[in-house]
Amino acid sequence: QVQLVESGGGLVQAGDSLRLSCAASGRAASSNPMGWFRQAPGKEREFVAAITWSSAITYYGDSVKGRFTISRDNAKITVYLQMNSLKPEDTAVYYCVADKSWLGVRSGPDYWGQGTQVTVSS
Repeated sequence: QVQLVESGGGLVQAGDSLRLSCAASGRAASSNPMGWFRQAPGKEREFVAAITWSSAITYYGDSVKGRFTISRDNAKITVYLQMNSLKPEDTAVYYCVADKSWLGVRSGPDYWGQGTQVTVSS
């Protein structure tokens, strides 16, 4: 079992930056691939980014590529999402996720955090 707790959400203006953090705990938390999904009002959940446990591989959704950067600190068992050049369409609840597999963390993660709200005003 893995527990995930997000922090860092808030209200920003278009063009601003924001960094989300996700602290993981539980069995084998530090060895799992981790990532982020988001869900905007009235829309389906959308994959944002993922990172392998070694940080050797990262993967991004098309809508955030070039603006968002995922990273992790295994000593702290924490994953980060640096979001730059934010747009109003980035407004959503952002969820930290983890899974035993690289495919799973990008398509259907087993573990989800409670979510943190990010609102970008125009």
